[in-house]
Amino acid sequence: MKRITDLPPFPDRPEEGHKGTFGRVLIIAGSRGMSGAAILSGMAALRSGAGLVYLAIPETILDIVASYEPSYLTLPQPSDDEGRFSVEAEPLLRDHAEGMTAAALGPGLGQSDELAAMVELLYQNLELPLVVDADGLNNLADSKALLEKPETPRILTPHPGEFSRLCGLSIGEIQSNREEVAFYFAEKSGTVLVLKGPNTVVTDGDRLFVNQTGNSGLATGGTGDVLTGLISALLAQQMEPFEAACLAVHLHGLAGDLAAAEKTEPGLISSDLPHYLTLAIRQHTS
Repeated sequence: MKRITDLPPFPDRPEEGHKGTFGRVLIIAGSRGMSGAAILSGMAALRSGAGLVYLAIPETILDIVASYEPSYLTLPQPSDDEGRFSVEAEPLLRDHAEGMTAAALGPGLGQSDELAAMVELLYQNLELPLVVDADGLNNLADSKALLEKPETPRILTPHPGEFSRLCGLSIGEIQSNREEVAFYFAEKSGTVLVLKGPNTVVTDGDRLFVNQTGNSGLATGGTGDVLTGLISALLAQQMEPFEAACLAVHLHGLAGDLAAAEKTEPGLISSDLPHYLTLAIRQHTS
């Protein structure tokens, strides 16, 4: 286990760069009642330097998501009676992924048998770096796909409860041995694992990084969606997956620290973070 303490630099921004230079992100997210998850991920990806951000969402929430921010693009998909993605969306999502640089899957998806089948197929078949979070992870919990090392990078970002469902250990067992459990899982699955919480652990089964930024204000709904968008944007800008995850958790926590300094830890909400991400990036690059 190689312990990493130095953070990588933020991706270069060449003056002659254009939208394509800084990558195209596809975020597959949202369902009726959880449109905010898609919005937060999309805003974070935009504020983290991605050239183009596409939100693939169930058609039932198109008006909500599209009206929030004009800077991302929306890709409405077939939905079921509950306002979640229909399994019919899976081949369409694979088509949308062509030409993208990185993708994210999971925020606000909800759970169903159809979604579990869709998520498994996307996890196995998307041929680009993929961040999997939230209900993406919950829908993978019983899948054998996690036992097969993927051909393209996969970054999993569970909190302890989600990780418990993935690895079969209790939350207590995980929390008492976070580094070793995360390291072993990443090594076995061939993924980069981001085990969230105080002192978030990032590991690829070879290297291990423990984050030092963040505060209790981040313990509020939606902050994980922001992290998902941030990681996907760094991947789209051609960062190596482990380094992208390390830098993302540092910047995410730093944004939380900067936000809490003004708004207090109890008063911090997830929609504050995309703005403070820009200040965190400035501090990291100065």
